[in-house]
Amino acid sequence: MQSLKKAPNLYILFVSVLGSFSFLSSSDLRSITTFNISILCALVVANLILNYFLIPVPPNGNSLSMDSVIYLTSIFLFGTHFALYALLIHSIMNTILLYRTKWWKHIFNFSNYTLMIVISSFVFTFFGGKTGSISPSHLVPYILSLTVYFLINSSLIGIYFLLAERESLYVLLKELIKDKTFIFSYINIFLLTFVLSILLQNVGFFGLILFVCIALLLSIAFTQHFEQYQEIYAKANKDFLTGLNNHGYFKELLEKAVADFKCHDEPLCVGIIDIDDFKKYNDIYGHIQGDHLLQEFGNLLKTETEAKNYTVARYGGEEFSFMMPNTNRNQAFAFLDELRKKANDTYINGVEGLPYGCLSFSAGVAECEKETYSISELLNKADQALYVAKNQGKNLVKIFNSLLDYGVKKSLSIEKELDEVEQQLKIFLSKDVYTYRHSKRVYQYAVDFSRQLALSEHERKTLILGALVHDIGKIEIPRDILNKKGKLDPVEWDIMKKHVTWGKEIISTNKKLEEVIPLVELHHERFDGKGYPYGLKGKTIPKLSRILSVVDSFDAMTTERPYKKTKTVTEAIAELRACSGKQFDPQYVEPFIGMIEKLDNTEEFVTKTTVHS
Repeated sequence: MQSLKKAPNLYILFVSVLGSFSFLSSSDLRSITTFNISILCALVVANLILNYFLIPVPPNGNSLSMDSVIYLTSIFLFGTHFALYALLIHSIMNTILLYRTKWWKHIFNFSNYTLMIVISSFVFTFFGGKTGSISPSHLVPYILSLTVYFLINSSLIGIYFLLAERESLYVLLKELIKDKTFIFSYINIFLLTFVLSILLQNVGFFGLILFVCIALLLSIAFTQHFEQYQEIYAKANKDFLTGLNNHGYFKELLEKAVADFKCHDEPLCVGIIDIDDFKKYNDIYGHIQGDHLLQEFGNLLKTETEAKNYTVARYGGEEFSFMMPNTNRNQAFAFLDELRKKANDTYINGVEGLPYGCLSFSAGVAECEKETYSISELLNKADQALYVAKNQGKNLVKIFNSLLDYGVKKSLSIEKELDEVEQQLKIFLSKDVYTYRHSKRVYQYAVDFSRQLALSEHERKTLILGALVHDIGKIEIPRDILNKKGKLDPVEWDIMKKHVTWGKEIISTNKKLEEVIPLVELHHERFDGKGYPYGLKGKTIPKLSRILSVVDSFDAMTTERPYKKTKTVTEAIAELRACSGKQFDPQYVEPFIGMIEKLDNTEEFVTKTTVHS
């Protein structure tokens, strides 16, 4: 009884009872003559055959059923009672043949057709239509009867979906009007009903046989043409190498999805991913092996997205795009980050030669908003987030955030300095990928935090450059100490602390970077004077070094490394507050925490990547 409380179930029950009552009150077995019985059986057999050989209708794999042709012909030539008994016998036969279909669906279908037959038959006779023969003088009743037949059909099914899917009536009617298949089916049923009626009226059984043969030939011909259409349609919309959707088709689907989003207000996210160091892989192993990698990667994407009912496409080269309906930014991030880990664990010949020693990708996510003007804007946001993921060391997933400054290079006119520093920093890719990625993240934090502080343009530029190179001295640290999976002994720790001095020496060789030397050398000094290398205290430590200390420590606490437990954002914030006035200058702790809390609704400060080494 509990299931009957649901609106769709109550509706099915109501229609079934109403249809059954209409059949009992409208049918009259006495009206069926011996001749009519043979015609009735012939029509039922013809209906069963025609239902097996449906006529496919593009573009969505719809089919044109002949049921309605049989029933409407029965109404026009033999009357309501005859059509209802034709329906009853066909429904019984259909129930036997399709015994695996749930019983209530058969009853609901029977009741729908009963109501369609009874009401359209009433309209036909009410407007002057006469059964027994097809006459051009009754054209108006024919058209009205057929129109009502389809309106009843559309209404009964439409109400069910309205209750089951919670769609608005406006949306349902809009989709129905836009659907060319509906109009096409309407016209075809109308014409085929007259063809069958005229043939049956003039040449009897032979006319019915002739109609069935024509319908079968049409079904075979249309099926072949439809298969060719589907093949060409698929080729036009698929990428030939990976078998995924292509760029153009993806944008077409995204246009529709964004339009639906604005109507239904359900979450929608897009993602763009880029295989890391694919050019290097191509250069080492050649384009044939590179194509093989793309195919294998495409298979992985297809498997994972099909499970989620997401759409994936090859966006271009080694880039792939995702459309994720009914998914918010955090869910999209979780999906792509899990996919990233599966890619890391997927072995393809040669990936061990890449910087991370595995197949990896960087990804950007953007969520559609009411203010989104176009899909280009949405894709551009995902692309900007992808740029951040690439810029912070790769093998990362990032969510677009309007609070972040994606255009810092141009705004500060330091493109050249950043590029030069980046070239020096890239040596970490081969020696210590964790330090490289840490430096990239601290750089991004510095970009964002510098916007919150009352810094001059020059100070901001210095802080950002200093954040990027603050650990450059670790290049001189032996690899076994850098990558040691355990606590450093006193000798090793003394060597590690020298990275600030070695960093100063490296930076000193570039006059353009002289102003960042204090940040490189002093970012491990503590506000309470217990830091290194000099034990400076309070405001004797340069301001920008005190700021960098907060940013650097936060990322160090929340960075995932094999030998160290990662703190959550909440735990890291608590640690900052606990050390305020001790390790950190208190005037910068709370503003930094404020920035983190603003951004904490995204993954920006939650995700830390596990990488294969």
